[in-house]
Amino acid sequence: MEKTPIFTALQKHIAKSPLSFHVPGHKNGQVFHPTAMKYFKEILKLDVTELTGLDDLHHASGMIAEAEQLTADLYGVQSTSFLVNGSTVGNLAMIMAVCEEQDVVIVQRNCHKSIIHGLELVGAKPLFISPEWDEELLVGSYLSVEKVKQTINKYPDVKAIIVTHPNYYGLASKHIEHLVEFAHDKGIPVLVDEAHGAHFILGDPFPISAVKANADIVVQSAHKTLPAMTMGSYLHMQGNIVDHEKVKYYLSVLQTSSPSYVIMASLDLARAYLKSLTEEKTFLIPNLIRMREDINKLQGLSIIESKDPNVIQDPLKVNIRSTQGYSGIQLQKSLEESGIFPELADINQVLLILSLTNEQKQPKIHSLKEISEIQEGNKPLLYSPASPIQEMPYTYKELTKLKKRRISLKEAVGNVSAETITPYPPGIPLIMKGEEIQGYHIEKLRQLLENHYHIQGGSFIKQQELFIYQGGRQHEKR
Repeated sequence: MEKTPIFTALQKHIAKSPLSFHVPGHKNGQVFHPTAMKYFKEILKLDVTELTGLDDLHHASGMIAEAEQLTADLYGVQSTSFLVNGSTVGNLAMIMAVCEEQDVVIVQRNCHKSIIHGLELVGAKPLFISPEWDEELLVGSYLSVEKVKQTINKYPDVKAIIVTHPNYYGLASKHIEHLVEFAHDKGIPVLVDEAHGAHFILGDPFPISAVKANADIVVQSAHKTLPAMTMGSYLHMQGNIVDHEKVKYYLSVLQTSSPSYVIMASLDLARAYLKSLTEEKTFLIPNLIRMREDINKLQGLSIIESKDPNVIQDPLKVNIRSTQGYSGIQLQKSLEESGIFPELADINQVLLILSLTNEQKQPKIHSLKEISEIQEGNKPLLYSPASPIQEMPYTYKELTKLKKRRISLKEAVGNVSAETITPYPPGIPLIMKGEEIQGYHIEKLRQLLENHYHIQGGSFIKQQELFIYQGGRQHEKR
């Protein structure tokens, strides 16, 4: 039986029938709103604080330290830190620990908004490299090693490379280890947002994990593909290029001083579950294949897979598209009306995430056939990727000194955006604060608005307006 130090310690604590004169105020689930008591009562017993014998996340020396070490051993890294504020806090901490103001940093353009927030906090100078464009899924994919080499030749003072691996749709580069090797030869650390790849250590047929590729820091959202609670994540560190203690310091600064023991216990249990799969996964792959085959047989649908020879596609991610020209957002609506809730939809497709189990639930799968009866709408449109390498026209510090004004979308092209516009999910900014607005930005934004896509940021975006920095046109810049 695999060890679960945090969960086991909490079980022992509950067995004592403790009387709570400490926080939290629900007192081991004794005080709670009666309407919800039946749903929360058992889990609240695990929701404790830093009591005697229950260790301290910010100075771990007992059960938490043991659980983190077991996780580091499983992933084959020097150290693992449990995160209770999601991968966002891990991304922020690794950037703040490695980068300083005015440091030149290579960043994969289809990164999560938390990466951009981290760069803004430290005042770094990002060089955004457009990912390769996947012609099948019509999304940005992976970061090309060749583009990284060209960028470093042009900007030899690069201090870090920030990679997203895989992308939200499960596309991962076959050559991430070559990118890491090249960077390390230059003495440059590689920081990886591997939010959707916590399960990659299972090996073939899953993509290679960034930890196996020797990346210096790898952040994973355990809750996305492992059986962990929302916000439960891991931060792995290895090698000697990055100051590990500095990363841990920023984790202590950025994470809550009242970490959730329920989330930490779920991270402990998720690691134990994953360990069991590494020892016996013969059932897993046939189940995933069977599920994909069942979906692909459904009337009106097809599974879309990348044909890029440099890509490995995560079998847990299933991208489906209408064979009748309906948008992904229309498909999502039909699915949800049938009681099936996908991870996300974009203009072109819907993303389903399967689970790491041999007990994949299949009831209602026949109801997907109803999609063939959906009313016809606008056919999905295509949009172009960004330029290969993009510098920000102003530093983050300079942006704080510029005035803002509101303009219509039709006037926006050529101006510098004063707000970040982020379709959510997946949380990848379409337009970044401080970025020059291009025609394809506006084209894609109009498509999203016409399809009632949820967008974060943009106070007046529904009125077809956004804020730009005054004096932000290209010919007026330095």
